[in-house]
Amino acid sequence: MSVVRIPLFDTPEVIGELRGELDARMRAVVDSGRFILGPEVEAFEREFASYLGVEHVVGVGNGTDALRLALQALGVGSDDDVVVPSFTFYASVEPIVHVGARPVFCDIDPETFTITRETVERVLTPATKAIVAVHLFGLPAPLEEIAPLARERGIALVEDAAQAVGASLRGRKAGSLADVAMFSFFPSKNLFCLGDGGAVATDDEQLARVVRLLRMHGTTDKETYDRIGFNSRLDAIQAAVLRVVLARLESLNERRHMLAARYEEAGLGRLVALPRVPDGVEHAHHMYVTRADRADQLRAQLSEAGIQSRGIYRVPVHRQRPMADYARGAELPGTDEAAATSLALPMGPTYGEEVARAVVDALRGP
Repeated sequence: MSVVRIPLFDTPEVIGELRGELDARMRAVVDSGRFILGPEVEAFEREFASYLGVEHVVGVGNGTDALRLALQALGVGSDDDVVVPSFTFYASVEPIVHVGARPVFCDIDPETFTITRETVERVLTPATKAIVAVHLFGLPAPLEEIAPLARERGIALVEDAAQAVGASLRGRKAGSLADVAMFSFFPSKNLFCLGDGGAVATDDEQLARVVRLLRMHGTTDKETYDRIGFNSRLDAIQAAVLRVVLARLESLNERRHMLAARYEEAGLGRLVALPRVPDGVEHAHHMYVTRADRADQLRAQLSEAGIQSRGIYRVPVHRQRPMADYARGAELPGTDEAAATSLALPMGPTYGEEVARAVVDALRGP
């Protein structure tokens, strides 16, 4: 087995660049004695809301909880249908079941890996209460086309922006494009913490108020309880980390864009299909996912050269055993094509031209 010399993600190197400030900010939280919610979390919520261009951000325990709390705050529950893609991480669908609703799987455009107005409209039912639009790998779904459809039918539109911090559509940030959005701050994300963390973003004051209640057992004062809630609060130490990374996010994302450009310059497009970025869209490049008919063979070549790569969502969510009852009759040819051909290549802000050339050389073979 070859030794990995270029991992898929460069998280340790990014943390190393920020280590001095991260250590100082985390020590300050320890010295403060305020570890859950409190001033550090409130400051992050304000700063992230300003970055996104929304009125409210609510920090929660993780991205999965963020989606669950957003759906519950929207009133999604039993007897409701929620449209969601199958070509996504399992946690985009799991919370739908947790709130008692039915996931209705829709197809994607296999070139962009995102849902479209047509794939959504095809599966709408009279019971559709919400649409979860996943901005996969950092590319925003075409919400300027989907949002009017949702408004016409009184359907809530939810952004799963877990992989898309810093992406934009027509100049508006992912996370500000729908009724509500959720984020994950898992350590490999563009905006990351050093553990679990998540957030809900919205312009709706009432919705934000409900999410704040739900994240802390349905109370604001630990004396009176207005709802049956959860324990899903963002830790102050993680908020301190997020504030450090957020201050550098644009620079870190720009370096991701530069790596994508280096891949193109090195001739990658002659070997695999490059990520397609529609006009008016800025890709966050959380992952750099290409397409190839012989993706698994190319992955083996890369592994021999010590380069990590990954076939993404080879078994889409609708084909996972726990989702069988919800997936009967689902025909998703675009999803099947993407699942068979996807190939994620190394991506991160500390990678440069030498990584791009090494990947392309390995794909060319001897």
